[in-house]
Amino acid sequence: MKIFRFEKEGTISQGMVDKDGQKRDISSFGHDINEDFLHQNGLITLAEWAKKNLESCPIISEDITYSSCVARPSKIICIGLNYAKHAKESGMEAPKEPVVFFKSTTALCGPNENVIIPRNSYKTDWEVELAVIIGKKASYVTEANAMDYVAGYCLHNDYSERAFQLERSGQWVKGKSADSFAPLGPFFVTKDEVADPHNLHLWLDLNGKRMQDSSTADLIFNIPHIVSYLSEFMTLLPGDVISTGTPEGVGMGQKPQRYLVPGDVIKLGIDGLGEQEQTAVAYAG
Repeated sequence: MKIFRFEKEGTISQGMVDKDGQKRDISSFGHDINEDFLHQNGLITLAEWAKKNLESCPIISEDITYSSCVARPSKIICIGLNYAKHAKESGMEAPKEPVVFFKSTTALCGPNENVIIPRNSYKTDWEVELAVIIGKKASYVTEANAMDYVAGYCLHNDYSERAFQLERSGQWVKGKSADSFAPLGPFFVTKDEVADPHNLHLWLDLNGKRMQDSSTADLIFNIPHIVSYLSEFMTLLPGDVISTGTPEGVGMGQKPQRYLVPGDVIKLGIDGLGEQEQTAVAYAG
């Protein structure tokens, strides 16, 4: 299934893509896409409901405003330096264990909302990433069983303010958590729809110029390893988002370095998971 959340008359509604590629309003199903929905095996219930009801659901126009494809999760966990060439362009060694950091859940936003360059920022950067959505509570899971805890996948742009992240001391979270720094979606794609999450093309364009162009085949740590590894340190809950890292081509790696300025347009996508587009705007107070 490809499901999504969108704005409708001032509230958040839910949608699904049908077999013909049309977007359908499934708000009559009556459940948001959140922790409780996943905990209650909502994807199975929704699939059964859709068999009987989807064709009669209203078709949605193409100009809808998408919200994040999951409601605010308990955690947004990110894996840093998970592509060898990105580690190299960052001037860092490829890690021996996954590099783990968090993004604040208040950074979450829709896939096509403006990215807000924070106050006093001069190094706001882009990062196209494959994100994993957890489907059930996971604690101390084995790598062999880790994929049983994955509900699906989505597209994420892990925006980063590099000066806040690397020059202000402390942990990376300061450079990762500004409002609008976690556009998610448009689609939550269930794992049965993705034949191989480790062989997906991902890309990002800045003002029409291709900046990132890679494949998840180049991940240093694969998804089962990441899920199992994280579950050794924390309990993963349904709806939690794990962003798996970005390939080379970020602004910090350019020569000279290139960071976002107001008016820049960022487009990105991953095969089968949809596309995003953001326009950079200055913080207005």
